[in-house]
Amino acid sequence: MRRASLLLASAAFVCAASGSAFAQTLVYCSEGSPEGFDPAPYTAGTTFDASSKPIYNRLVEFKRGTSETEPGLAESWEVSEDGTQYTFHLRQGVPFHTTDYFTPTRDFNADDVIFSFDRQRLEDSPWYEYSPGISWEYFNGMSMPDLIDSIEKVDDYTVTFVLNRPEAPFIANMAMDFASILSKEYADQLEEAGTMELLNQQPVGTGPFSFVAYQQDAAIRYQAFPDYWKGEQPIKNLVFSITVDAGVRRQKLEAGECHVMPYPAPADIAALQENANLEVMEQQGLNVGYLAYNTQQEPFDNPKVRKALNMAINKQAILDAVFQGSGVAAKNPIPPTMWSYNDAIVDDPYDPDAAKAMLEEEGVTDLSMKIWAMPVQRPYNPNARRMAEVIQADFAEVGVNAEIVSFEWGEYLARSSAVDRDGAVLLGWTGDNGDPDNFLAVLLGCDAVGGSNRAQWCNEDFEALIQEAKILSDQEARAELYEQAQVVFKEQAPWATIAHSVVFMPMSKNVSGYVMDPLGGHWFDGVELTQ
Repeated sequence: MRRASLLLASAAFVCAASGSAFAQTLVYCSEGSPEGFDPAPYTAGTTFDASSKPIYNRLVEFKRGTSETEPGLAESWEVSEDGTQYTFHLRQGVPFHTTDYFTPTRDFNADDVIFSFDRQRLEDSPWYEYSPGISWEYFNGMSMPDLIDSIEKVDDYTVTFVLNRPEAPFIANMAMDFASILSKEYADQLEEAGTMELLNQQPVGTGPFSFVAYQQDAAIRYQAFPDYWKGEQPIKNLVFSITVDAGVRRQKLEAGECHVMPYPAPADIAALQENANLEVMEQQGLNVGYLAYNTQQEPFDNPKVRKALNMAINKQAILDAVFQGSGVAAKNPIPPTMWSYNDAIVDDPYDPDAAKAMLEEEGVTDLSMKIWAMPVQRPYNPNARRMAEVIQADFAEVGVNAEIVSFEWGEYLARSSAVDRDGAVLLGWTGDNGDPDNFLAVLLGCDAVGGSNRAQWCNEDFEALIQEAKILSDQEARAELYEQAQVVFKEQAPWATIAHSVVFMPMSKNVSGYVMDPLGGHWFDGVELTQ
């Protein structure tokens, strides 16, 4: 009954949003609810799709359909000879959204840039903990507090980032979601009113669409920003119809209730491809799905125990049951399409007998543990519950009793990042900037422990390699270090690497201008509906 009521509520919300301008309304059947509308505290693609993509811009942007950077809110930039100062020349005449709750009195300028980053790095900022439990998971996981010495306002349209060391992926990092630029004027208004938490509920940006309303777990409504600096969008109303079940998303797409859906069930792809009214785009995903052990909890603090559990997992069975032809087994923490991928690595074999013997050698008998299963589909894991069930059966074969647990998506992400979390968590990653640092440092670096490093793993040898790679400008030299880091990762086994997937995007043939993002995002600027 709850699902039915949510669908009815969502349908009513969509109809209300559409009105007489239905031809200009695009409905996207999103797979889950956002954690909030301030992208900086989060790392989930579901949240970024609903916040940073439609609402905000960044100093640097990725060219659509690539991981190449281009000017965004910064028209140009230069880097000092020693690589420690980046000076950005800002675009003038860029307005912020006017909404029911905020009317800007000035355009975007340097104050907004400094506010957007200082709130994440300065602990004495009133915005550092502006909402209970908020944390800057990405900013901290990428070692930004140690990297940035200061951010200096040269004038209203010039800002210099002073770094403590060179950082090879810095420009690409500035194009990522956490680096979205917010309005300081709006933040000041909220602070004065004592309603700072609304920054995460009623967003204001400079992006192609402005926020209109959010119906919890049902729908989000946006409208085209008429004064967008790149020009008003063809889609006048954009609606995210939140539809957790992949089968229901398919039904709504085929019935014309939505125009685009992500993450179809693998079993449905062939039928969707055969539907004459639909187009199904596909591309190799820049992603990895994994099972992260909590390496700070016994017995998972022992790499031999982790290795043994890895050998108990039948990846081929997972590929058959969960991916059904749309994935390949993963052996490294980065995808094979990414530079520095170490193909010489030998994967852990599927060997239950050896796994059981190794556990016994380490004194691990009658082990009970939890396997955390995501409640939503992601490109790296189309059915986490089914995957957890396969792993649960595999672990039972070697004498390990595993209980499957799950939570609502936002709660799942928050709880799974805790250092004292029990068991092993199913999660994954789609690259945000095309650089190996975005996987190896963000997901496995010491600064990310307690955040995006769900294995809570801090290894001195691994850390030294990835930190050295950050400061080198020569890609070949960086690649050698990342290849060595992958060797350490495989020996220490903080994860069971599961799979890399192919990403499919079904949509109505009336949709034109949609471009698949190799970094996994869903963008609707430049998209339109044809008759």
